[in-house]
Amino acid sequence: MHATTVAVDLAKSVFQIAVANEYWCIVQTQRLTRTQFERWFANRSVSLVIMEACGSAHHWARWLNGLGISVRLLPAQYVRAYVRRNKTDATDAAALLEAARASDIRPVRVKSVEQQALQGLHRIRSLWMGTRTSRINALRGFCREFGITIPQGARTGVETIGRVLADPRSAVPDLIRHTAGMLLEEIRLLEARIAQVERELASVARQSPACTLLLSVPGIGLLTATALVAATSGDVTHFADARHFSSWFGLTPREYSSGSARYLGRISKKGDRYLRMLLTHGARSVLRAAKVAEGAGKEICGIRRWALDVQGRSNHNKATCALANKLARICYATLRDHAPFDEAARLNKKQSRQSFALPA
Repeated sequence: MHATTVAVDLAKSVFQIAVANEYWCIVQTQRLTRTQFERWFANRSVSLVIMEACGSAHHWARWLNGLGISVRLLPAQYVRAYVRRNKTDATDAAALLEAARASDIRPVRVKSVEQQALQGLHRIRSLWMGTRTSRINALRGFCREFGITIPQGARTGVETIGRVLADPRSAVPDLIRHTAGMLLEEIRLLEARIAQVERELASVARQSPACTLLLSVPGIGLLTATALVAATSGDVTHFADARHFSSWFGLTPREYSSGSARYLGRISKKGDRYLRMLLTHGARSVLRAAKVAEGAGKEICGIRRWALDVQGRSNHNKATCALANKLARICYATLRDHAPFDEAARLNKKQSRQSFALPA
């Protein structure tokens, strides 16, 4: 059988496929198990496979690429608009064929095994960080019930809780003291595991030229650099420009316009929430450092001065989002040009252009 295009609705153990001819007309539909799905492509000539960019999609895309079949992964939120009437596996597969014909839907790049492993490290660290925070908050609550106030800060809080539990004269009852101590040991074990993950990320960053370039950008640390490389593999050529790259993180305004009336609202918050959070936290750290330096009377220039000016015109949160947007665009330029960020050189270049434009 010679099929032109095959749409696959992925699942854990059941795969729905829709086979289309060269005119994009469905000529066959089939429901396969995992084993049948693997055998289905053995004696068929398929030119293109379309799937949603969902769980296990990148694995199957790599497997199909190994068979010499082209794969196109489409964003799931865009495919949903092409589902007609009731949602079933068959209609989902048919919707993939319709969405694939839309030229304005950009496919998702297939991630490598190394990219997904690096993303997995970040996800594991985030899970452990969330568990650690919940355990610390639980111990804070228990101590508060017995009239003991724990200071703010994770590290300071854990140290204070440890001293309270080790003091037999504290107000913590003996009935809960031992169990609370076990919870404290769990927190310290989680901190050791988180530190181990960060050491592994640091080892990856030292061996990655793209991470080295990103680390030269202010506000971009180990986590942000490795997360960006995991998401893009250090290649940003498939983005039209820096503004498209920043909108990919959801850091551009949400637009609601009609006719000559144009309204730009808050940031869209589309895309990867984790990457947007890292960029926002990096922007907050740059803005705070600039504020502290300004209070100390130090000279501030470049993006730090720009961020302070935005904060003066609006507020702290708007300046943070604007700076996160600018950091994303700087990261794009750094990866595109394969050159580290040199703020002094760019500032001198900008000043020379301005002086050249001044009238005689």
